[in-house]
Amino acid sequence: MENTGELAGRTIFITGASRGIGKAIALKCARDGANVVIAAKTAEPHPKLPGTIYTAAREVEAAGGKCLPCIVDIRFEDQVQSAVEQAVQKFGGIDVLVNNASAISLTGTLETPMKRYDLMNNINTRGTFMVSQKCLPYLKKSHKNPHILNISPPLNMTAKWFKGNVAYTMAKYGMSMCVLGMAEEFREDGIGVNALWPRTIIGTAAIDVRGHGRDGCRSTDIMADAAYVMLTRDGRTYTGNLAVDEDVLQEAGVRDFEQYSCVPGHDLYPDLFMDETMEELNKMRPPGTSRGTAWARKTSKL
Repeated sequence: MENTGELAGRTIFITGASRGIGKAIALKCARDGANVVIAAKTAEPHPKLPGTIYTAAREVEAAGGKCLPCIVDIRFEDQVQSAVEQAVQKFGGIDVLVNNASAISLTGTLETPMKRYDLMNNINTRGTFMVSQKCLPYLKKSHKNPHILNISPPLNMTAKWFKGNVAYTMAKYGMSMCVLGMAEEFREDGIGVNALWPRTIIGTAAIDVRGHGRDGCRSTDIMADAAYVMLTRDGRTYTGNLAVDEDVLQEAGVRDFEQYSCVPGHDLYPDLFMDETMEELNKMRPPGTSRGTAWARKTSKL
């Protein structure tokens, strides 16, 4: 999806943007000439995961944006407050917040140490709430279509999404509950508050580390493109949505979804909290037709 320039000069504060989906969104915004604040923990190279806040910052600036990298662990209020203050001092305000930072452990109740439970809830739910709280005074002052976008799922209350990983589900759903509450709380301030989630698994370095490969994944570009569409909509009317990437792009006119496949032609794997099975996800692809066309046909019926 082509950039339109609508985010030029706007300040985008993104948590966990040193790699993966967060960095992809940062680069998409940078191509408009946005100011990007990368608030993440990774200042030194990780032995298995590529990228730091500084390498990401260089990529943002190479893409056409201005960047402020900040070392931030969103579990700690003083670090979040400091990063917000640095952003305001450097760029004059904050117009968009993307709550992307997250921790995951797909473990059952008996297999989840409380340390891991606390990590997920402190980063996912509490961290999202706190970063939003610190940014909101500046979002309320913004006259540039302010938004909060949480990378979190629709609130699918089917029991299978709790079975086997109840702690993680609670932590991610907490992020989506922030959307529902804050969208109404700040509706009169004109702040759009929404969530975005991928229909399929997204291929990232974290997937590589777990040894799963990217053959059934889509690239981070699909999330970046969908986020861009959402952040350029009018937040006064577009708010309170728990959206799915493919649906957002379909509505925006995208028809070729094969462009996002990490391995073209390979069946796609549905992500967590999506009720479609792998067979249902891919059965619409007729022989000799690209999955992009098939997916467009499928989503047109949603």
